[in-house]
Amino acid sequence: KQWYQRRVAITAGGQVESAQFPLYDDLYCRVSVVYGADWLLVSGLEEGTSQITKKTKDEKQKFVWNFPIEVTLKSTNPYGWPRLVVSVYGLDMFGRDVVRGYGSVLFPLKPGSHKLEMPMFVPESTSLLQKFTSWLLGTRPEFVDPKFVAQGDGREVTRVRSQGTMCISCNILTKDMGTAGYVVDSHHCNMAA
Repeated sequence: KQWYQRRVAITAGGQVESAQFPLYDDLYCRVSVVYGADWLLVSGLEEGTSQITKKTKDEKQKFVWNFPIEVTLKSTNPYGWPRLVVSVYGLDMFGRDVVRGYGSVLFPLKPGSHKLEMPMFVPESTSLLQKFTSWLLGTRPEFVDPKFVAQGDGREVTRVRSQGTMCISCNILTKDMGTAGYVVDSHHCNMAA
């Protein structure tokens, strides 16, 4: 086979299980699958929005969504490996939708069942004047495109604050990685998000 004919494929199935955001209630999430230009979505949905949920009443105070993820993608090379981007939203005291957290994680390279913990963050105002204006108008800083968190460009100048964690479970199936010349074993499959 010629290189251009070799394709790798990944199927990811699972769910955005739960999250912890201690300061909030009544949250929902938007989920996106982001991938490089050489990748092609074969089946599944690229985006989805969950239901609104309340915190559990126990000591963990989790938000439970169990929002399903099911995608199959293929590519001629692994550049732009697929990743999951999650944005969490809730209502402020004026009833407006505001972002409560952004997060992004690469789908694991290694086939099998995985539990992922994704740290969440929110953008911060860069000056005291912007903070005051934001507080006065009730508009928090947020990204125009939530998929921005999956990119590297421009993020080095973005000020953010940690806020919550997200738990994701996924089952990964890969196809033709070895045929395309890629070796994935337990020692070489750790990709940081």
